Amino acid sequence: MIKTEIQYEAIMKRIDELLKVVNDDTPKEDKDFIELMLLTDAIEEYENVHYPIATPSLTEVIKLRMFEMNLTQAKLAELLGVSAPRISEYLSGRSEPTLKVARNIHHKLNISPSIILQ
Repeated sequence: MIKTEIQYEAIMKRIDELLKVVNDDTPKEDKDFIELMLLTDAIEEYENVHYPIATPSLTEVIKLRMFEMNLTQAKLAELLGVSAPRISEYLSGRSEPTLKVARNIHHKLNISPSIILQ
């Protein structure tokens, strides 16, 4: 179990070293492979406690999806069947989408309902 940031940094360096010698062809019984698996499990446990990753907000995910799909607010409004000012309200957090719009966000932008309904 990792207890300090210094231990965490040392183990991260060791993982970098192991990644240079362990690959997809390395047998699971190989000592380097076993060490890498043990260390990555320890790092994962430490990071879950000390560096938790929060679920992104709907606003953040919509902005990311707009970037990925090369959509302007006007194009997004057209795609979702709402006005451009309404999209602006969603993106600023001043307004929440209706259930109908939430369904469109899910289907047309492929955003998880768990993010939409949080």
